[in-house]
Amino acid sequence: MRLTFGNDWHATVTADPLPIVPRFSGNSVDIAYYTDVKQREQFLLATFGSQEQLWETPDVLRFDPDSRKLAGAEFQMPAESAYVEDPARVIPLPAVRPGGLRADEVRDFRLETCEVLHRTPGDTVLTSLRDRDVLNEPLEARINIAPDVTLLVQHGTVVGWSLTDPARYLTQVFAAPDPNPPLPATRRLLTECLDLITEPLIDDVMDGKPAALARLRATDQALRTQQEDRSRADALLALIANLVEDHRNW
Repeated sequence: MRLTFGNDWHATVTADPLPIVPRFSGNSVDIAYYTDVKQREQFLLATFGSQEQLWETPDVLRFDPDSRKLAGAEFQMPAESAYVEDPARVIPLPAVRPGGLRADEVRDFRLETCEVLHRTPGDTVLTSLRDRDVLNEPLEARINIAPDVTLLVQHGTVVGWSLTDPARYLTQVFAAPDPNPPLPATRRLLTECLDLITEPLIDDVMDGKPAALARLRATDQALRTQQEDRSRADALLALIANLVEDHRNW
């Protein structure tokens, strides 16, 4: 299968998905081996593809210049949520097909971030879509490029991506996820944090509405006092840290 990214950049699906365990910070899903800023800079210099530019943070897909195979990826989380309005419009989904990517040519390109976050009950799957129009037609393929990470394909074009069991991969930036399964409490707190940082609840938080601020305060306290699953709790604390700081005088 030949896939289109953006308007005029193409890659072919291969038989070898990346074996890299994804890292989910709440703001992005990173599929890469680097573990600090310096290693990331070296990785970007040694590869080609899509990357951030000055003042912009598009999604990142990087390829090895010799083999032209996918070497890593970073996907940004959308702020707009379709959880309430469109809970089932992307169902049924096509079967997942494991596969890597091989660039058709060695050339940089731009990959716009997705605009809409589609959430399932309990946030067992997070799906980021290019726009709401994607929901109007069926998807034709899902390509599993890394453990629990898939690209969504419609009319031969990549129109989004998904992460299955995001709570399992929760971690702070550059850190490996805890190999142990997440606690049920962590799963519930992930949902609460995602509610707080996406529309419509984030609008109520920013407007200082008492009920929304009470939820923010309760979530912050619950994460600080959770004794087990600390690495994931700390990742969620980092996710809402700016909101907490901005409303410290509530």
